[in-house]
Amino acid sequence: MLEHRRFHFIGIGGIGMSGLARLLLKMGFEVSGSDLKSSETTRTLAKEGARIFYGHRPENVEGAEVVVYSSAIKPENPELRRARQLGLRIIPRAEMLLEIMKLHHTNIVVAGAHGKTTTSSVLATILSRAGLNPTVAVGGKVNGFKGENAWLGKRDFLVAEADESDGSFLHLAPEMAVITNIDAEHLDFYSTYEEIEEAFLSFVRKIKPGGLLVACKDDPGVSALLEKFPAKDLEVITYALEEKDATYTAEVRDAGRFSLFVVYEKGKFLGEVLLKLPGRHNVQNALAAIAVARKLGLSFDEIRKGLSSFSGVRRRFEEKGRAGEILVFDDYAHHPTEIKATLAAFRKAFPDKRLVVIFQPHRYTRTKALFDEFLGVFGEADLLLLTEIYPASEKPIPGITGEALYQALKARRPEKSTYFAAERGLLLARLLDLLRPGDVVVTMGAGDIYRLGEELLEEMGQSQEEVA
Repeated sequence: MLEHRRFHFIGIGGIGMSGLARLLLKMGFEVSGSDLKSSETTRTLAKEGARIFYGHRPENVEGAEVVVYSSAIKPENPELRRARQLGLRIIPRAEMLLEIMKLHHTNIVVAGAHGKTTTSSVLATILSRAGLNPTVAVGGKVNGFKGENAWLGKRDFLVAEADESDGSFLHLAPEMAVITNIDAEHLDFYSTYEEIEEAFLSFVRKIKPGGLLVACKDDPGVSALLEKFPAKDLEVITYALEEKDATYTAEVRDAGRFSLFVVYEKGKFLGEVLLKLPGRHNVQNALAAIAVARKLGLSFDEIRKGLSSFSGVRRRFEEKGRAGEILVFDDYAHHPTEIKATLAAFRKAFPDKRLVVIFQPHRYTRTKALFDEFLGVFGEADLLLLTEIYPASEKPIPGITGEALYQALKARRPEKSTYFAAERGLLLARLLDLLRPGDVVVTMGAGDIYRLGEELLEEMGQSQEEVA
């Protein structure tokens, strides 16, 4: 397919689509793309040479040879319809990633319900700092790489994040794969948890013979998968914090806003690591990256240097700014499992602070499917504010609203303060009224709730650019 020169991306502003578009641009291809509105991502791509259209119109695909679409694009999209009429090659995002993977000798793909972006970004940082110069395509903007989500390296290694949300990760056939966890997620696509489990089993079968699977033994879903899969032509390496018979384990020590931990390989001491991220889940993510790096022959000293240089990913425990004595953070957590782990990390990092959490539910289908699970994960929040559900192009479901979730949470946690505001302006006003010096504020969700933190800092006279 890469014999073609002109590629058009429908939904080019998405985090996954923009990364692939960026790689093609760096490889010398002509790239165009459309999105509904201007964003930092689309503006950056335009500066890098992409031709950007705002709005989806049939004429946008004129001149393209290959049309790439994201999972958010519906079959009736006018650009897709026109591409079919013109007989253009039409492929999903994952197939485009596969074509780029074919150019590389060793492809390492990170899959799982949670932790993919951090794990793949940590691994990319380790390999880059060790001089391996991998090509990278991840689902977040990595601070240590100019805030980019993709960069072109040599043809030896590629590190990519797999998207299981629509089953498209089954297009991929890597030499190495990581599975961080399996959870009841993306139930708008999968009907049951069993379907999710089967999809991951199929993904493992796609790993090339003689390849490597790195799996989190702490996760019940992954452990169940390992029991079902006969690893005849596949090497399996495990990592865990609780299951001490895993290949890679760690002892976590208290380090406030950071993670300090001792790493063991097959029970033998390797060394101590400082990771500039809190939370046991992030130690697990780091262990996955360590396992892959060791398999690639890196010394522990090389790995330690890479881990210590990792400065995070935007929207993952991201400090947005400080206004007086109030700290403002943002986090992408939107699934109950992620929320619980992230808030536990915040509590460990700030044990004596009042934790103020502003949560924006993401998708009606997720809120409906996991409604009861959401009720049990905000225990660490001293003060909780909710807003309306971010639809992500979904149609409303009767009875499933942000206010309904608020009412249920208010009843579940009567001893703690819980509030609701449907609009961001009202939410900001309520937040300003409730805040007091020393608070730690966390905006949380996969939608546009991060803007509230920026607005809060501006309102209080401190911008996010002034973070020390």
